[in-house]
Amino acid sequence: MYKLLIPSMATVRQTWVSAAIFLMLTVPAHAAESVVPASSLPWWFWPLALFVTCFFIGIVAVPAGIGGGTLFVPIIGGFFPFHLDFVRGAGLLVALASALAAGPMLLRGGLANLRLALPLALLASISSIAGALLGLALPASAVETALGVIVLGIVALMLVSRKSEFPHVATPDRLSSALGIHGIFIDGASGRSIDWQVHHTPMGLFLFLLIGVIGGMFGIGAGWANMPVLNLLMGVPLKVAAGTSGLVLSLASSSAAWVYLNRGAVLPMIAVPSVVGMMLGARIGARLLHVLKGSDIRKMVITLLLFAGLRALLKGLGVWL
Repeated sequence: MYKLLIPSMATVRQTWVSAAIFLMLTVPAHAAESVVPASSLPWWFWPLALFVTCFFIGIVAVPAGIGGGTLFVPIIGGFFPFHLDFVRGAGLLVALASALAAGPMLLRGGLANLRLALPLALLASISSIAGALLGLALPASAVETALGVIVLGIVALMLVSRKSEFPHVATPDRLSSALGIHGIFIDGASGRSIDWQVHHTPMGLFLFLLIGVIGGMFGIGAGWANMPVLNLLMGVPLKVAAGTSGLVLSLASSSAAWVYLNRGAVLPMIAVPSVVGMMLGARIGARLLHVLKGSDIRKMVITLLLFAGLRALLKGLGVWL
């Protein structure tokens, strides 16, 4: 059934990606123009707008490996009339839903590795609980400003970094060898069989401990931080890093989400249409990961994070409300 959605690689790159980015940016903007007066809108407008927006976020987020929450929180928080605490609570569920929906396909296709994901996810899930408690205690404006600064910093890092579609790791470190972290995957875009292994594993584990705090605090799952650590630091091929990032998100987001649920910061009217739209879009996005080029994924990540980071920063500073 899903093969019918993707007739060719050229169609995927030229149509799906451009349409997803365009619609994802224009739908929230249209919604923002309708905020005044909000009382004139029927009750079903905002759930429908959430569903459509999250559907396209899911299509883009999975191939990018950044998690739906990374885009959901700044876009929904910036353009929809919901308090940031409720958006962050739904954002963790959205990140969890997109990761779970895409996980089986990524594992079957060799684009996600359990041996790599499990030790990283264990540390991230533990620290995300502390991050969630910290985020709920801070003012919304401070959280939005910090979120914008961090996301823009990641954009700058990816712009100045070398192209890393297939990083070269000459010798794995002792810890990765002991854990058996290595693998083979077939790149659907080029047809090549890629053998990969990792290094700098201790530093990667430490950074994922910090990533868990940040992801729980901002309610975004921190897929945007997973990618640079996996790809640039540890030497994981870009597509495997994107797929494995989703598995890490599914565990870390589920831990932090319980804190928001316990504090009453999850509204069904926001969470349900967002999760349903995200899961449907993520299943298509998982198919796109097989056929998209790594360079296309990198450009997609930079474009979307630049937009989301600027919006969050300007709203937190009170410049663009």
